[in-house]
Amino acid sequence: MRVTVKLFASLRKGRFDIREFDLPEDAKTLDVLKLTGIPESEAALIFINNLHAELDAILNDGDTLALFPPVGGG
Repeated sequence: MRVTVKLFASLRKGRFDIREFDLPEDAKTLDVLKLTGIPESEAALIFINNLHAELDAILNDGDTLALFPPVGGG
């Protein structure tokens, strides 16, 4: 199956902005993190098709996965 992965802010550094991946059926968000070398602690916000998701969320063909780092502010 084909999934589009979008990285934001500091997650892009040394990686990519947007990339399509061919993944096996029943792949999860955590599988994409492992594939891209992103530590779990760096993916604070996860969205699949603009809906909040968790690390164990199963991806489907055509999904768009967006990953954001922890947000700082003050």
